[in-house]
Amino acid sequence: MNDFNNVFKDLKNASGKLIRVTEKQIQDTLDTLVELSKAAIPEILDANQQDLAKMDPKDPKYDRLLLTEERIMSILGEVKQVKNLPCPLGHILEKKILENGLELRKISVPLGVLGVIYEARPNVTFDVFCLALKSGNALVLKGGSDAAHSNKAIMKIIHQALEKNGISTAAFLLLPPDRKATQALLEAIGYVDIIIPRGSQSLIDFVRTNAKVPVIETGAGIVHTYIDETADLEKGKTIILNAKTRRPSVCNSLDCLIIQQNRLKDLSQFIAPLLEKNVLIYADEKAFHALPSHPCIQLAGNEHFGTEFLSLKMAIKTVENLDKALEHIAQYSSKHSEAIISESPENIDRFLNEVDAAAVYANASTAFTDGNQFGLGAEIGISTQKLHARGPMALNELTSYKWVVRGHGQIRS
Repeated sequence: MNDFNNVFKDLKNASGKLIRVTEKQIQDTLDTLVELSKAAIPEILDANQQDLAKMDPKDPKYDRLLLTEERIMSILGEVKQVKNLPCPLGHILEKKILENGLELRKISVPLGVLGVIYEARPNVTFDVFCLALKSGNALVLKGGSDAAHSNKAIMKIIHQALEKNGISTAAFLLLPPDRKATQALLEAIGYVDIIIPRGSQSLIDFVRTNAKVPVIETGAGIVHTYIDETADLEKGKTIILNAKTRRPSVCNSLDCLIIQQNRLKDLSQFIAPLLEKNVLIYADEKAFHALPSHPCIQLAGNEHFGTEFLSLKMAIKTVENLDKALEHIAQYSSKHSEAIISESPENIDRFLNEVDAAAVYANASTAFTDGNQFGLGAEIGISTQKLHARGPMALNELTSYKWVVRGHGQIRS
């Protein structure tokens, strides 16, 4: 920690000065970042290739690490979207005048200094920076060694954009990709206000266990979709295909299909599009015997339930009714995203009301659990806890509040 004390002191000091940064400076900085990043796409891709060369393409993290020109342009589109969102600071959340004449205002303010620990996700470097800047927060990033070259290249461009617009680069740091830096960040009491981990369940568990600074969990996604007895076949096929195969390496992708036993006769049709995409299916005994023999269909073991696959793999669980589906979800859910495919208003209402998750869906793909898709701009993560924020965390979730009290000489008796 001692090696990082001066760095964190400078970070904290720079944080306090961000309140003076104007909205025009913020917008100009984000515009500059977009233009500089477009010009530096070859440089970014070259750095990313250096990282990719060290990773097995079969690793589920490979797709998250991969940057392409198309992906970079999409990320920069989200930067523009954040730029155009209203500033979340200075909003009067509550206002009252007490009997003694004191005027109270509850006003939105930055959280302060955000610490974000993440793995092979270079897009996070862009996303978190623009959200932190727009919400008036300082930022210290701790990326993994898997994405070290990518993150360094992106942070270089971010610092150039800040310098061109008169904003201190000391308020936006990228720590070295080593364990010593991680430990220092987790113990940065008095310097860092909140730590947000983004990555695997093991990373999240490690941060929660070892952090001395408050943590907001952006949890792993163990995602279920329940097909009830009334589910529309065509609707279900397209939803399941999209939820599983759109981007299987992300946290909102489908991990376990739950099917009401009377629909086992239709199961082969529900999953036919998945088999065309070579999705490996781990089916429980009832589902396994209801399906034709296929190289991609295997008998499930206990270990296949409650697993975040992050790849083209999926479990199937057969249940008697909605009650049993709800019990299975309650047992194995990570409280990220859960869905029902149904034409029964009663079943839909029960599912949406009773499932405990950050996002619950009826007749839609869980792939929509995303800050950009929710109209929030880029996100800093999907919070699966209940204190402070839940679901996609964007600008408003990166603020706290303070009470501003104005008087004219009042004293308390």
